[in-house]
Amino acid sequence: MTPGDNGASTPEDDDPFGYLYADGQARGAQPPSGGYGYPNSVSRVRAVGERQYAQPQAPYGQQQPTVPQQGAYGQSNAHYQAPETLPGGAQTSRQPMPPAGGGGRRGPNTKGLLIGAIAVVAAVVIGIGVAMINGNTDDDKSGNQADASPSQSQSTGPSPSNSASAPAGELPKTDAAALQLTGNAAKASDVKGAQAAGGTYVGGLNSVGSSVTWTFDNVPEQGAYTLFAHFSVVGEDQAMTVTVNGKPFGSKLPLKNYTHTNDGDFSKGWTTTFVWPTLDKGHNTVSISCQPGDKCDALIDQLWIKKGQVKG
Repeated sequence: MTPGDNGASTPEDDDPFGYLYADGQARGAQPPSGGYGYPNSVSRVRAVGERQYAQPQAPYGQQQPTVPQQGAYGQSNAHYQAPETLPGGAQTSRQPMPPAGGGGRRGPNTKGLLIGAIAVVAAVVIGIGVAMINGNTDDDKSGNQADASPSQSQSTGPSPSNSASAPAGELPKTDAAALQLTGNAAKASDVKGAQAAGGTYVGGLNSVGSSVTWTFDNVPEQGAYTLFAHFSVVGEDQAMTVTVNGKPFGSKLPLKNYTHTNDGDFSKGWTTTFVWPTLDKGHNTVSISCQPGDKCDALIDQLWIKKGQVKG
């Protein structure tokens, strides 16, 4: 091949980008009329940063309108206007931030909420513990302790009579209504002359096993005392057994017909008799009973004691 111009069929003319160079343009190189792979599209090569988006494009071959370029980083832009310089623009001053503590609105008191939550949990735990302890205590009581009150199947003996204490400084005294009775002994009030309240006395003593029992307190000291009985007998003299604190007394209670009533009218036979027992300090029990060999056809309405061995 010889140097020189070989015509339009040289490789330079086949270069699709020949129009970009001066010698290509001198040879009449033209840009392609269509895009690569896209119908009616135009591909144009531009320097980096030259293309402006959203701007109207001039027809090919005409001068592109110039658009103000952005200034370099750190340099002011002659076309830039601050928002605050425009009508209704942003305010030029910043609002001060409220201080973290002291003034202004405070945030929620999380410390107080935490303390309250802990207190509630502690109260619940304490309540559960107390309930468990009480439940165990109730179980122990119900399972390990016997019932102190008698059930219907349990029998209770006759309660002591006139167990109430006498007034301070006085020795005990009782009426027939407060005496404990056994056997055929029974209370009545149809015979006149009884000194007990309501005219009540005890009859029906004239059978073995019948008795009256008196339980009392307020004996100031152990020693000799006189037990008095107000009674009524008619006809033959009578005598009954005396028991002091569970032990038979050495002699019978004399129930003599001191009024010499022989017509069977017990209302005329009321009188007083006595014995001299030894009593304990405080609590004592005295019984007058009809035992085999005794004579027990008598009425009794009152009992009382005096200190020492006296006769009236």
